[in-house]
Amino acid sequence: MKITFKIWVLIVVVTLSLISIFSIPPMILRDGVVVTSVKQNSTIFEHGLREGMTILSINGQIIESIEDYKISLKSFSNLDENETQKLTIQTEGLEIINLFTKQIIDDISAEEIPISRIKTGLDLRGGARAFIKADIPLNDAQLNDLIAVSEQRLNVYGFSDVKFFKVLTSSGDNLMGIEIAGTSPDDLEELIAKQGKFEAKIGNDTVFIGGDKDITHVGRTGQDALITECHQSQDGGEYCNFQFTIFLSEEAAQRHADITDKLTINGSYLSKKLDFFIDEKLTSSLNIGSGLKGSVTTQIAISGSGSGTTRDEAIDAAKLEMKKLQTILITGSLPFKLEIVKIDKISPNLGEEFTKQIMLAGLFAILAVSIVVFVRYRKIKVSLALVTVSLSEVLIILGVATLVGWNLDLPSIAGIIAAVGTGIDSQLIILDEARSKFESIVQRIKKALFIIITAFATTCVAMIPLTGFLSFMGIGAASAGLLKGFAVTTLIGITTGVLISRPAFADIARQLAE
Repeated sequence: MKITFKIWVLIVVVTLSLISIFSIPPMILRDGVVVTSVKQNSTIFEHGLREGMTILSINGQIIESIEDYKISLKSFSNLDENETQKLTIQTEGLEIINLFTKQIIDDISAEEIPISRIKTGLDLRGGARAFIKADIPLNDAQLNDLIAVSEQRLNVYGFSDVKFFKVLTSSGDNLMGIEIAGTSPDDLEELIAKQGKFEAKIGNDTVFIGGDKDITHVGRTGQDALITECHQSQDGGEYCNFQFTIFLSEEAAQRHADITDKLTINGSYLSKKLDFFIDEKLTSSLNIGSGLKGSVTTQIAISGSGSGTTRDEAIDAAKLEMKKLQTILITGSLPFKLEIVKIDKISPNLGEEFTKQIMLAGLFAILAVSIVVFVRYRKIKVSLALVTVSLSEVLIILGVATLVGWNLDLPSIAGIIAAVGTGIDSQLIILDEARSKFESIVQRIKKALFIIITAFATTCVAMIPLTGFLSFMGIGAASAGLLKGFAVTTLIGITTGVLISRPAFADIARQLAE
């Protein structure tokens, strides 16, 4: 069989999808266990162990599985409360040697190195759940406002698999529930426990606060947000400074002018500084240049720093602090002070075994269809082509999902199965049209592709409202959030099918017919 351009495109895309899923070199060849979370302010955190690191050995014992990891730390569970024991942890780029208490077992969470880069959702991977109560009783409207601001804050922060829900307690209190896949209770508490009330003050006078009332734009890219410099700290670590630009509204700029006009000049600066407070705690202060006295300025530079044991870690910490501050400035403070009623870690409801069973069921379904196709068309090559193209569509969907960082949950897996089903329908249409003898093979294939494209357009119109991509236009559907994964993976599957796999299969069918 001649490999045409369209078939070559399919081969290249499948190859890139495999690289996206399994990486180079393949993740299955890596040794050790991966750290999923480390409690901040713990002793092991201070020694440099971080989430995402790979533990290769503990006390000289090679770690090849999560069972090896648990066995190597088992002796710590027998220690008394304040008793310590020597521990040596070897990661890919760091060796930690120190005395630790039994708390070390709870300070670190680890799991097997995944065989692929595919991210899974809350129902497959687990995560953290919290129930949050406001400092005052909330009605439905107030609870909706709290959820809206919290959701905006986490979306700006970059989380993709976040679920908010309402909880009514037996005492009549309205609580906000939140679930985030793949995070620890400590991380979740850090994200939502703070109200995030930002104030910029000169003396006791407030110049501006976080939110779109006083701040019209927050710089997040390019020269408007960058790491300015890094230095070595006295304890041997590193710290890096960051700076980003914000633009004030005319009202806030005028307040700045009125307040600074009353200050005196001391050398190159005014007599008071511009102080930044988050939740009424002073975080940093900036000198105000004498040239800004009484000036209506709409552009302000916000600065801060982050530290770490290495230069790279300090840069990452500075970027994280900058992102937190930018998020608070963009979204403003939460409308109420919050109290976490309960927070815990949730395990996967279904787990990897269920996922494997679904994938096996899909594979057997494809094989069953292939047998039926063989019985009908009496050609083993046709059946092999159908199986190969169908599996390639699954790989492409998973590759694209991995590339964009989409978390696969149960609806997403259902969407993959639906996309494969529509793909098989399209391939059968191509095969039937290719067998017709009343027109040329080219005309028959064109007719089949026209039918497929028409069905594709109809499915797109039905699925796009479920994705939430048109929410800014007020276009959506009830409970669309539950079906978002299904809609997204279905759209990825049918789009790549129409653009890549269907044309390639049409070339295969044409050559088989000829």
